[in-house]
Amino acid sequence: MTPGAPQPDERTFAGNLLTTATVPAHQRRAYWREALSRTFGAVDMSVPEEVNSGTIRTAPLGGLQVTTVDGDPLEARRTRRLIAQGDEDQYVVVKLLSKGVARLEQDARDVGVRPGEVFIYDMARPVRLILPECFQTKALVLPRQVLGLSESDLRQITASPLPSDTGLGGLLSILLSRLADTAGAYRPHTGELLARNVVDLLTVLADEQLGRISEGTPSGDAAMLLRIRNFIGRHLDDPDLTPEVIAHAHHISVRYLHKIFEGEDTTVSRWIQSRRLEACRRDLAHREAASLSIVAVAQGRGFTSAAHFSRVFRAAYGMSPSEWRDTHRP
Repeated sequence: MTPGAPQPDERTFAGNLLTTATVPAHQRRAYWREALSRTFGAVDMSVPEEVNSGTIRTAPLGGLQVTTVDGDPLEARRTRRLIAQGDEDQYVVVKLLSKGVARLEQDARDVGVRPGEVFIYDMARPVRLILPECFQTKALVLPRQVLGLSESDLRQITASPLPSDTGLGGLLSILLSRLADTAGAYRPHTGELLARNVVDLLTVLADEQLGRISEGTPSGDAAMLLRIRNFIGRHLDDPDLTPEVIAHAHHISVRYLHKIFEGEDTTVSRWIQSRRLEACRRDLAHREAASLSIVAVAQGRGFTSAAHFSRVFRAAYGMSPSEWRDTHRP
């Protein structure tokens, strides 16, 4: 960090605090850019020549990270080159705009965001966020796999602001705001339980946006499916993740497990395999995995047979894992 960076004040915030408040005026711009880079990783940050004030608060919530940013106008851009350089492509950001206005670009969508609206963006693909005036954002950063969504599903819900006057939008807005103000003050077990409940709510939100929740959906089956998809996401790297293990963890029969996946036009095993393949595809294109063998990448995502992995990868993406890596090597 820039020399002279202030230490977190544990008396006022139970987390990590970075602020320009105690930094001399001529050092604030450099300090602020460094603070933003330290928090958000491989992102190109454009800030004013003169930075008056800026504060970043971060705290853990189970396996998630909660971040509040107050600052002057800025523009954040994450390009393909930057994605290849960093290791943040495993994460999704759910952000509440508490103050100011914003413009968000991702997945061929260019949208305006108003105060009180919640929006999602994926760190694995190019994104641009413009905050043209003084702002405050409160965000959750979470591993993409815990949502249990396919990549194609995730692409459909990014850059689609959720107004606070809708049922789920209002609930999520209030929850995000409160968690950002109190994260870091919970005991580890409580934080973990809260994180799981937040992920469940986000999964409900995603299913509603994708049109999967309707009046005809049995509420019990739908709720169980959400929990199971989240469970699969959290245990994706476990090679022993089987329908039997999943059913036992949720106190249901394997037969019932298969039944609730019938509406997804897939089976439990195929769902697990497709999520693993997506994770391997991202890993093979990542700079951090360049020194790993293809077998090591596959095993790290739960595949136990190199031949099987190569076969299903080619079937899914039309090329071998080595061809994919050569084509997408950073």
